[in-house]
Amino acid sequence: MNQPLPKISIITVCFNAEKYLERTIQSIIAQTYPNIEYLIIDGQSKDGTLDIIKKYEANIDQWISEPDKGLYDAMNKGMELATGDFVWFMNAGDEIRTPEVLTDMFAKDTDGDVYYGETEFLDLERNPLGIRSKATPHKLPEQLHWEDMQQGMVVCHQSILVRKSIAEPYDYEQHPYSADIDWVIKVLKRSKKTINAHQVLAIYLQGGFSRKHLKASLKDRYQILKKHYGLLTTLKNHVLIVLRSVWFILKRGKGY
Repeated sequence: MNQPLPKISIITVCFNAEKYLERTIQSIIAQTYPNIEYLIIDGQSKDGTLDIIKKYEANIDQWISEPDKGLYDAMNKGMELATGDFVWFMNAGDEIRTPEVLTDMFAKDTDGDVYYGETEFLDLERNPLGIRSKATPHKLPEQLHWEDMQQGMVVCHQSILVRKSIAEPYDYEQHPYSADIDWVIKVLKRSKKTINAHQVLAIYLQGGFSRKHLKASLKDRYQILKKHYGLLTTLKNHVLIVLRSVWFILKRGKGY
């Protein structure tokens, strides 16, 4: 007997996102996969965000609009409401790349703990910047392990689906700027079966929370990596991160 398809809770966190939210919603409701729960967590927007949510209310299983303590607090609210087997964060401005992404992902294997894939980057004017592994120094591993995160976020948060039973809340009180890195490392440590989907899962609109708080995010990331990998390893890896970034900039400048 075939296993039932897992229920996927897709969570969109937004605040004053009227410019970006509709594309996100449309990419989710276009999915051909039959077992999706869709949740929107709004931080009590003051623009036209709620009008967009209400426009698509028939396609949304649950939505709330209330003040929160920031991005990761809102994401925790989404996980608390989620009833699916997996959680997938597709926040305002992000999109699932094609309608068949989930159908293709679970066509062969439904018993993984983590599924991951590539990400396509766009700038804020929606100009294509390329696939992340080519557009940045971060290369997606063929087989993702928690040790791979020693030099930073090698997989985009928009392109990782996590079994809800191994996902604890984001620790935004300890890590207010980079709690997503901490969260991904923890779920990878707990994952018994991590599956590379071998496809581009998401479209990511650059200019998000971490980029707007870059200096604080880098400090927060350092503390997270030191916690998981130790001081000496983290210091060594930060030297490698700098050298890798310089090499990548030079490489792109020469047009390789």
